[in-house]
Amino acid sequence: MSESCNSRHFSWLMKSCLPNPSDAKSLVPIHHHANPPATVTPISSLPDDLLLECLSRVPSSSIPSLTAVCRRWSRLLLSPYFLHLRRRLGLLRHSLFAISAVDSGLFAAVLQIQSEVPSWRVSLAVCNDGGQGSLSHARAAAIGPRVYVVSRNAVLRYDAWTGTVALRSPMIFPRKKFAIAVVSGKIYVAGGGGGSEVTAAVEEYDPERNRWEVVTHAARKRYGCIGAAVDGVFYVIGGLKIGNETSVTSRGTAAHVYASSMDLFDVRSRQWLRSRSVPGGGCVVAACAAVGHVYVLSSHAVELSFWRFYARRGGGGGFGEWTRLKSPPLPAQVRLDGTVRFSCVGVEDKVAVVQVVGCIDDLLRRSGRSERGLRESLVLLYDTVDGEWRRAADLPEMITRAACACVEW
Repeated sequence: MSESCNSRHFSWLMKSCLPNPSDAKSLVPIHHHANPPATVTPISSLPDDLLLECLSRVPSSSIPSLTAVCRRWSRLLLSPYFLHLRRRLGLLRHSLFAISAVDSGLFAAVLQIQSEVPSWRVSLAVCNDGGQGSLSHARAAAIGPRVYVVSRNAVLRYDAWTGTVALRSPMIFPRKKFAIAVVSGKIYVAGGGGGSEVTAAVEEYDPERNRWEVVTHAARKRYGCIGAAVDGVFYVIGGLKIGNETSVTSRGTAAHVYASSMDLFDVRSRQWLRSRSVPGGGCVVAACAAVGHVYVLSSHAVELSFWRFYARRGGGGGFGEWTRLKSPPLPAQVRLDGTVRFSCVGVEDKVAVVQVVGCIDDLLRRSGRSERGLRESLVLLYDTVDGEWRRAADLPEMITRAACACVEW
């Protein structure tokens, strides 16, 4: 890719801004005896801020071709300011994104829930740098159109605009079953670990520098925890305590406290706020942030409960209040045991998405049943305005053990 722009790489939109040499009218000289002849300024000579203003207005379908024009354009399209401009112009849309690793690459699926007939769009992306095979139990976090798939030993960046995958720097502390969330364009991870070792380090990832660093240490080490972020606060929710306890009773108590509570880390002040307990005493199995709230899904062995935590810290009060909501209507064949896991994603400012992912093959083998049509695919949508659930399109068959996020593109 060249450093500077060349007109033969321009899209039809950019070429329309330049004079057409084959147009006879454009070749007719215009004589101004009093003033010197006007010069044409090519778009490539514009400063970055003006060029970004132009590029931010192109349709989404043209963005992949724009990134191939030159390195300068590719760099500008990757900048946070480009996303800011498109967001300000109302040209970004939110979609539910699911990604899973296979031997040949990554299967990515996008569901536009705002469509009249929502359906999944699936694509296969190949990582030239390798590394996709080690994404078991990976977590996903999205910054604009780019999804960062974070696993114990590898981090991949998937670009929803271009469908390309790039290998990024791994976490400092290898960990699995950790909490992850995005705050102010940076990724934060906490908890998790490997084997009996659970780390207390909270890491921050800067996408622009492709660098991880430890920003604090948590007072409680959580394994199997879930992350969410609202109003500059990183919520580390649920999970279990793995460590030495003096008695069986104390181990049971510690596990219960961890599984039904959340720790709050203020990213700006680098301070931990007062921990909160999830009502109902269940085990948190999924959580997400949407519309200034944290939504929590808890399991009570035979049923699920769904809660909303008011997370806005501004004026008006109400911070920290819990509200119980209508539970998701699960089909009868979905059992609440170790073979089923859940993922919760906030999409748009009015919808919280709960995706139910079950290891149905294991369930059928253990129960001895041979039923057909059961696979890890169920997707339910909760409307935060009317408080109702509805079933969305099931995940495509090739998307298994998916990591999910909300993509803005």
